[in-house]
Amino acid sequence: MQLYLIRHAQSTNNALEDFKQRVADPALTPKGEEQTRRLAAYLPVLKDFTPTHLYCSAMLRALQTAYPLAQALNMPLQVWVDIHEGGGIYLEDPQTKQMKGYTGMTRAEIAARFPEVTMDDAVTENGWWRPERGMESHEELLGRAIRVASALLRRAESDDHIVLVSHGLFLDILIKAFFNQLPSLPRGLFYLHYNTAMSRLDFNEHPDTLRIHFLNRVDHLPSELWSA
Repeated sequence: MQLYLIRHAQSTNNALEDFKQRVADPALTPKGEEQTRRLAAYLPVLKDFTPTHLYCSAMLRALQTAYPLAQALNMPLQVWVDIHEGGGIYLEDPQTKQMKGYTGMTRAEIAARFPEVTMDDAVTENGWWRPERGMESHEELLGRAIRVASALLRRAESDDHIVLVSHGLFLDILIKAFFNQLPSLPRGLFYLHYNTAMSRLDFNEHPDTLRIHFLNRVDHLPSELWSA
């Protein structure tokens, strides 16, 4: 199995200087849209890039990044809820200072904005994040990353070439799950991905054999379009 990990393009939250102005499910900035255009033009001509499966999270910024890729590659796109960003869909309540959860996009909203995208049963007509959960805990994030890593490792000896369009924190934790480095706090060790950066991990011989081809690759972007 070849596994390609791609972080979404720059979102409005990424571009903020004031965390208090963030929104629960941000869209891409104009810079993010340009990053996506360049990624979509680059991947079809990337040497040895022959994807068989393309997945993205149910968050708007991931869908906006992955959908043009699916069109450029002429392949289906499937939402995989479990690869969403750490924390889920939430905002801090200015009155209570508690983390308030939101639903995320509903099944109908995703279908309307991104035709022909396949969704798993976790995406419902009431959204995909349960507001009563508030913000996902660090322990829940670690468990989810291990769950995703385990699902992928079950396909390790297959000929699948899998692309995940996900998020910076989740990709860091997912790589740590593959490297047996959990639990590890982000401030101690962090596998950085710039917006639309790509990493490639191969599990071609055995689930216990991991080959790292590259991490945080941004060959498709000029330096003025790099963003974290």
